[in-house]
Amino acid sequence: MTIFNVHEAKTHFSKLLERVLRGEEVVIAKAGKPVARILPVVTNAPQRKPGIDKGKVVILPNFDDPLEEFAA
Repeated sequence: MTIFNVHEAKTHFSKLLERVLRGEEVVIAKAGKPVARILPVVTNAPQRKPGIDKGKVVILPNFDDPLEEFAA
């Protein structure tokens, strides 16, 4: 993790992005206090497949009937 002040970040933004692309975390500080982080975007997350659990969940016909223990 490397910390840059706002002026440095504005002046060298493209270089900071190159560092982030290489996997480095960059922190932007204002008056010496960290205010933002620039992180690489994770793109290797598995793709969701709709219907992957089809047939694993069964909803019975009486699903929305009142519960007996709460009947008044």
